[in-house]
Amino acid sequence: MSASAVFILDVKGKPLISRNYKGDVAMSEIDHFMPLLMQREEEGALTPLLSHGRVHFLWIKYSNLYLVATTLKNANASLVYSFLYKIVEVFSEYFKELEEESIRDNFVIVYELLDELMDFGFPQTTDSKILQEYITQQGNKLETGKSRVPPTVTNAVSWRSEGIKYKKNEVFIDVIESVNLLVNANGSVLLSEIVGTIKLKVFLSGMPELRLGLNDRVLFELTGRSKNKSVELEDVKFHQCVRLSRFDNDRTISFIPPDGDFELMSYRLSTQVKPLIWIESVIEKFSHSRVEIMVKAKGQFKKQSVANGVEISVPVPSDADSPRFKTSVGSAKYVPEKNMVIWSIKSFPGGKEYLMRAHFGLPSVEKEEVEGRPPIGVKFEIPYFTVSGIQVRYMKIIEKSGYQALPWVRYITQSGDYQLRTS
Repeated sequence: MSASAVFILDVKGKPLISRNYKGDVAMSEIDHFMPLLMQREEEGALTPLLSHGRVHFLWIKYSNLYLVATTLKNANASLVYSFLYKIVEVFSEYFKELEEESIRDNFVIVYELLDELMDFGFPQTTDSKILQEYITQQGNKLETGKSRVPPTVTNAVSWRSEGIKYKKNEVFIDVIESVNLLVNANGSVLLSEIVGTIKLKVFLSGMPELRLGLNDRVLFELTGRSKNKSVELEDVKFHQCVRLSRFDNDRTISFIPPDGDFELMSYRLSTQVKPLIWIESVIEKFSHSRVEIMVKAKGQFKKQSVANGVEISVPVPSDADSPRFKTSVGSAKYVPEKNMVIWSIKSFPGGKEYLMRAHFGLPSVEKEEVEGRPPIGVKFEIPYFTVSGIQVRYMKIIEKSGYQALPWVRYITQSGDYQLRTS
């Protein structure tokens, strides 16, 4: 059993939408939620679950909205929170941005979706692709495009409809890794991790079964292969289509995919990562006069790879003025509202080294710097490259009609939270 009722409140706690699924919680009970939340916040004891009498409030905040589920029973809290985040995901698919205005503009479709998402306290159809088959939206109006609920809703495979046909059967696989890095002023790496996702774009007819093979270290150990070029995946999370029992038994990623775009899996690696773009900076501050900044950037990745769209954000004093720049490549611009110099390099090959010099005037009255300087931030994207070394070894596509399908694989490494401290 999940929630008795679901409410969507604005930032002041005023209900915008309410849906009572079981009728055992009075709608007036939601009036107690906001005062209780404010009181707990003042006491420094705010928790994601609040109770008032017999009623339990399980809540999340998204944008300028509170999504609150109520229950009188000892419900499965993780299921309730998963459901609330699923509501966010579905509404975002329909309205692009989930906020107060999109709720007010789409009351009819919101109520229709809430009716389909849960019934008598039990989550029902929560896949947005299937919901869009019979709850269609045109502008802010609702059209019931199909008079009957598609059989997918009651199928074992609730995320894919039957009878899908394509002239050309293809699967596009994107392996995207984000590098999170924090380096201190001495050049020591304080934090280093890789967060990866495997995204698929599926254009396949019928009801195919797919099997994806990776250079997974645990799989290599099970099959007695060499572990030299394998990767140890941590915190692996799968889309609901993946057969978890099969993965637990023999590490096979087997699934019947949804149609179109979806995220198949995510993973994390906490291995030590060599900084892909290394930054050194020298800041000379001449009292009451000027400040000169020299920044050196070096690509510490394979020479055959190229980082695209590199942006290096260098902090400058808040009272600086009269900027002048000199760069060996790319361009630099001063962004005064952020107290930053943004050095942009369109194409940065591995092994290359570039320089940027910046000169700023300072006012005659010296301003004390109470806090240390913010770190230098770096943004980049390196196609055809993964820092972890993960590889798609194969993608098998099995469908009863026996058609031939083409899998395409693309690898991308990009910056996540990538910072280098200067002080």
